[in-house]
Parts: sequence; C-alpha cells; structure tokens
Amino acid sequence: MNDWLEQSSGSAADPDRVSISVISHGHARLIASLLADIAVHVRTPIEVILTLNLPENLPFEPARFAFPLRIVENAAPKGFAANQNAAFHLGRGEFFCALNPDIRIERDPFPELLKCFQDRSVGVAAPLIRNPAGKIDDSARRFPTPSSILRKALFYRTEVDYPIKDETIYPDWVAGMFMVFRRDVFAALGGFDERYFLYYEDVNLCARLMLAGKRVALCPSAFAVHDARRQSLRSLRYLRWHLSSMMRYFLFWAGHLARRRIAGERN
Repeated sequence: MNDWLEQSSGSAADPDRVSISVISHGHARLIASLLADIAVHVRTPIEVILTLNLPENLPFEPARFAFPLRIVENAAPKGFAANQNAAFHLGRGEFFCALNPDIRIERDPFPELLKCFQDRSVGVAAPLIRNPAGKIDDSARRFPTPSSILRKALFYRTEVDYPIKDETIYPDWVAGMFMVFRRDVFAALGGFDERYFLYYEDVNLCARLMLAGKRVALCPSAFAVHDARRQSLRSLRYLRWHLSSMMRYFLFWAGHLARRRIAGERN
C-alpha cells in the first residue's frame, strides 16, 4: 500500500485531466475506432495510455491525434489488472479511466462523470452502457453469490439488476469496461488486485471500495456503447480464467467474513 502511494505521488497530478488506459490484445482496429471517437467527441482534457499486450501493427499514426497518446509494448503478456495498474502509474491525470477497446463514444461522457466526484463518498463512476442495438447493458450489478451464479447459468436472464432512470444510481459494482476513479482513491486501494488475470477484477475492486466506505455510482446522463466480446462463452481458456477468478472472489469474501467474525468474538 505504501509503495503504491509513493509511486503515485512522484509529481503533481493535473487536476483537469483524465488519464485513459486502454489495453489491446490484438484489438488495434477496434482501438483505432475508439481513438477516432475520442478525437471527435471528447473535449475534456485527457491523455491516453495504450498498452499493446501482444505484438501488433497499429493501423493509424499515433501523432495524428491532438491529445497525448503514449504507447506501451509489453515484452510478455500481462493480465488486465497488472496492465491497468502499470498504466495508472504512467498517467498524470487527477482522474484515471479504465476503458475497453470495444467501447464506442458518441458524446463526451466525462463532464457528467466527473460531477459524481463532487460527492466525496463516490469511489468510482461509470456511464450508462448500451449494446449496439440500443438496449441497456447489465453493467450495473449486485454482488454475485453462488446462488445467483447458479440461477444465471441454469436460467440465462438478460434483465438488468437495477432499474435505470434519469438519476444517478449506486449499485454494488459496475463492469470494468468503463470505470473512472479519482486518482487518490485508486492509489489508496492499491489499484486492481493483480492476482486476478482476467474477470472479476472490477467486482473485487468495487467490493474493496465498499469496505473502505466508498460508493459506486452509475450516471445515466453519461453513456457509451459496448460491443461485448463474451469470450468466456466461446473459448475454453477464457472460461477457465472466468471460473478461477470467480472462485478467487468468493474466497476473498469468505476471508473477509471470517475476519469480521473473529473481530466480533474478540470484542
């Protein structure tokens, strides 16, 4: 934790800037579309840290964009959490945004998202997410339980956990496709848990925010489009990662509950 705070305070953060981190696993064409969206629609001061987790050729010239774009090429692939944490340490914005390459932006979402942080209890803010057909995605969810996972597996459902209207809502967690953090809050938590290679890093981080007394906010006046890959439904390797991350998350909660019980017995 102390190492994180020291690494994150090497120089003063830019109070007006959002550091956007995007990880590519051979998604260069998707990222080209995303960067074009950002160039056209985003007027909030930003910088983009693009991490190439696998060797690939970019179908665009980085210097063409007006915003700062830093490209990191990994010598060996890393997990989602490790890549996002590394990008966080490179960024200098007061706010840090983890953004999927398959997100499309039609209007600057950041002014509305940053308003959420006027409430100091908010630890992470996310926009409303729709799929390409315009349907609201299930990006705001209740914490998973073994029974809820079983129900979803047996009776696949598409309804959202939280009704979305005009007001900001405060779900248990929001999906990691588009998350915005205040820099000091992300640093204090130690970022994403790097023991998760893929999947459930977002659930775990929101759970740790809750335990730290912070809330998760979803702001419907900010929105984006997500063309979900759903790799775990098609790839055995991704399914294994999904299941192992799920088990790690449940063990995390079991450990937390055990510590609370022991603390209660001592008191």
